[in-house]
Amino acid sequence: MKSLNVSIKLMLLVLMAIPAVSIAQSLKVLSGNFNFLQDQKELNVQFDYTPLTFYNEKISEEEYVKRRVKEISDSKGKMEGEIWKSDWEQSKANDFQNKFISLLNRNVNIESSKNPNAKYTLIVQSIWIYPGWYAGVMAQAAKVSTVLKFVETENPSHVLLEIDSEKAPGSAYGGVANNNDRMAEGYAKTGKSLGKLIAKKIK
Repeated sequence: MKSLNVSIKLMLLVLMAIPAVSIAQSLKVLSGNFNFLQDQKELNVQFDYTPLTFYNEKISEEEYVKRRVKEISDSKGKMEGEIWKSDWEQSKANDFQNKFISLLNRNVNIESSKNPNAKYTLIVQSIWIYPGWYAGVMAQAAKVSTVLKFVETENPSHVLLEIDSEKAPGSAYGGVANNNDRMAEGYAKTGKSLGKLIAKKIK
């Protein structure tokens, strides 16, 4: 009977989570249009974490890292805190970016990469992240908000298109235990949604 109750609770949690994930992200064109991408075969991608904040408090990245290192150090030891800090830098430099670019490329026929020779550059500005949480049978997805700014590579002050991507959900079926991995899934979702939007606009 106990196992049946647990199964019912799990099923309800899954059903509640599905619609929340499907409607959570919002893509809004702030300025410009997609015309310049019509005949493009390649796109340079850069990532900017300068404006990044966390939680509803909108604390800085520096404060977020400080908090996490302290939390992990207090519960698991100083070495584990330092390991997490190193993993955070690796996630920003690799996992977040690779996930975004991979899903973008899967959904639109423009080869996106770190390619400074491309005529246009997409600057992914990370604005806000809610890391989410994981507690075994219960979990909450991360949420990643970005501004997606398309500029001329040789003249980055010339912005051709700017899109606001709000609260892209970062999780997977059954939840994701690692904070950084959840955030990476948020970047993946952002890349997927952007790719689909571009493909729709330039078809």
